[in-house]
Amino acid sequence: MFYTYTARDESGKIVNDVIEAKDNHEAMEKLRQRKFTVTKMAEGKQGAVAKKSTKLGGSLFGSKKIKNDDVIVFSRQLATMIESGLPLVHSLDILAKQVSSDEFKRILLKIKEDVELGGQPLSTAFGKHPKVFSGLFINMVRAGEISGTLDSALIQLATYMESSGAIGRKIKSAAMYPLLITCMSGGLGLALLLFVVPMFAGIYGDFGGTLPLPTRIMVAMSEIIRKYFIIMIVVVVGGVFGLRRFIKTSRGKLLYDKLMLKMPIIGGLVRKIAVSKVTRTLGTLVKSGVPILEALLIVGRTSGNRVIEMAIEKAQMRVKEGESITKPLVDSGVFPPMVTEMISVGEETGELEKMLTKVADFYDQEVETAVSGLTATLEPAMMGLLGVGVGGMVISLYLPIFKLSSIVGG
Repeated sequence: MFYTYTARDESGKIVNDVIEAKDNHEAMEKLRQRKFTVTKMAEGKQGAVAKKSTKLGGSLFGSKKIKNDDVIVFSRQLATMIESGLPLVHSLDILAKQVSSDEFKRILLKIKEDVELGGQPLSTAFGKHPKVFSGLFINMVRAGEISGTLDSALIQLATYMESSGAIGRKIKSAAMYPLLITCMSGGLGLALLLFVVPMFAGIYGDFGGTLPLPTRIMVAMSEIIRKYFIIMIVVVVGGVFGLRRFIKTSRGKLLYDKLMLKMPIIGGLVRKIAVSKVTRTLGTLVKSGVPILEALLIVGRTSGNRVIEMAIEKAQMRVKEGESITKPLVDSGVFPPMVTEMISVGEETGELEKMLTKVADFYDQEVETAVSGLTATLEPAMMGLLGVGVGGMVISLYLPIFKLSSIVGG
């Protein structure tokens, strides 16, 4: 049987030709061996495929953010379809019909149109949607297209995103309890100062006499908060907004990230998370065949910390000049010795990807242990602070009752 196909070769050139095979699967396998990325295939020598423009509705403005899990599932399904011998355009069409998100469906149909009608490589089509597909995603897909291992690249991407997402969920879960306790204690304290303390102050005012110092402090705090409550809210909201705006600037981001790395306890956790991201991302890119200079450029942007990003940028510049990766990373002083030693061994043995993966696995475990330990430490500490804070306020309110005879007597 003959099959007409449209594909891209290793250089990215579009190839329209006919191949003979006993079935569709054999035809796809033959083309894969030539390192072709097949976009369309039809039975017969004519292979006439009507080019119908896909009507796309909706707009990016006001659309819901696409979940990371949706991209992971899409990557795995697309890899399976490509591995099974389905043409790329047909695979994209099937997946666009299956996704539950209308916005993601719209994007996949646009990608399909760019590949089918625009003749663009899949990586280029993905690159038009940077809010959905990261630089890492696009570059790995491009490497997969060039090497003829697109399905493997997509599987690696899905695995990488699952690993990164798991760490993020653990950190968010660990932060929820302290945040909840802080909000509860703050809300309870504010309610006492706004509503309860004024009632006690009125009662004690009728008695005359001098109140105990803790009670006077509580009454003074209550009066200040009640008098300037609106102004304080405006100042707090304005301060938070201004701080967030400052952190978004280049200088503010750098100062904030430096502070985070130097903070007790938290700084160590932030460093471990960044090292885990950097090593796993670099290992995944190297394994996919992305050139090391391009891989380092992508890695810096995914670290999440401007200090580490700048260190990797400097390393990339020095590698470009002919140095090894290890020396500039050592000179930066940002990465722990164990990390740089493992990278050095990987460079010397030619197994950099394996060493980076081992480092990433080690630091993933370190992050999990640190988060668990931090949670175990914070829980009793937060409960203790809540007890001391609220208990202290209640005791200060009831102190005058314990000394009622002296207050009444003046």
